[in-house]
Amino acid sequence: MMPHKKVLIAMSGGVDSSVAAALLKKQGYDVYGATMQIWPEDASPAGGEIAGKSGCQISRSCCAQDAVDDARRVCHQLGIPHYVFNFKDYFEEKVIANFCSEYQNGRTPNPCIRCNKYVKFEKFLRRAKELGMDYIATGHYVRIAKVAAPKNGPRHAGAATQYKLKKAKDHHKDQSYVLYMLNQPQLAQTLFPLGNYTKLQVRALAKKFKLHIHEKAESQDICFVPDGNFAGFLKRRFPQLNKPGPIKNLQGKILGQHRGIAFYTIGQRRGLNVAAGHPMYVTKIDKKTNTIYIGGEKDLLRKDLMAEKFTFVAGKAPTTTLKGQVKIRYNTPAAKATSRYSGRGHVKIIFDRLQKAVTPGQSAVFYRGEEVVGGGVIAQIPR
Repeated sequence: MMPHKKVLIAMSGGVDSSVAAALLKKQGYDVYGATMQIWPEDASPAGGEIAGKSGCQISRSCCAQDAVDDARRVCHQLGIPHYVFNFKDYFEEKVIANFCSEYQNGRTPNPCIRCNKYVKFEKFLRRAKELGMDYIATGHYVRIAKVAAPKNGPRHAGAATQYKLKKAKDHHKDQSYVLYMLNQPQLAQTLFPLGNYTKLQVRALAKKFKLHIHEKAESQDICFVPDGNFAGFLKRRFPQLNKPGPIKNLQGKILGQHRGIAFYTIGQRRGLNVAAGHPMYVTKIDKKTNTIYIGGEKDLLRKDLMAEKFTFVAGKAPTTTLKGQVKIRYNTPAAKATSRYSGRGHVKIIFDRLQKAVTPGQSAVFYRGEEVVGGGVIAQIPR
């Protein structure tokens, strides 16, 4: 490692980013900490209807004042500078606006993926360059591998090195799913110090480094909806989303009424208020007719999907079909599948076995073993 390289690390005030900063300093880097303030004024206060995890590398208080205070204190303990960046407007534009729009269109987005793409690895990286940094770093659990670039393959600015994105050593904490959009220039300028550690090891290191946050609890809720109350957040932002409509079975019979398509997702069972004598699930959301379709569990099964805005970590789409594994949700195990690139960012993915509750708006991420090949947003689900 070249000594005295400057690194700007994104610090949320949590255990992971704090330990990542300590490790970088121990490795000889000139480390600078930075906390991004992205917290919207109408972030949910408390209580909630819907809870879920999406792979965000955040704490419950991420971006709030206590997060800034914790990050600042850790930087003081480590003897490194601390910056605070106000990215609220940019976050509103790139993440929250899309989050609301997707739900309004009957899709279920993963805002943490857009936050990583636009805020952490574009806006934050640009700011780091402006400050004269050589690298940025985060506390994500993921690894980067360097290999010799193929002679006839894609190269970053003619470099002889190609960067691969790989799963973390701790598969239970692996966050490669929410980082599939990273490209070669970004990987060349990014460090992930926690990729070869387990969460238990990171906790132990926090205590060893005598960091005051070593026992701080973590959460993976959406940072701007910390209570998981998506419905409440959307209602405050867009009162017009409270537009009731019919709930129909797959034969077209009306069984009930929904509150508004923005408050439902594929695979949802609770809150339907439909008496069918057996469990029913949301199987389709039709924005044009403002209709929710429901069916049995078997009606959630799909063999294939179409993904859009598909990007490849190597920087170039494959010319042949690929066999590997695909994750269709952060907490869903990868399943064997074949992908076929059809151009303009569109990829068809065919699974070896039927998959349950494939959801438009979520991301399909393609793996070959430990390596992330690429990913895109689920657009269509053929029956």
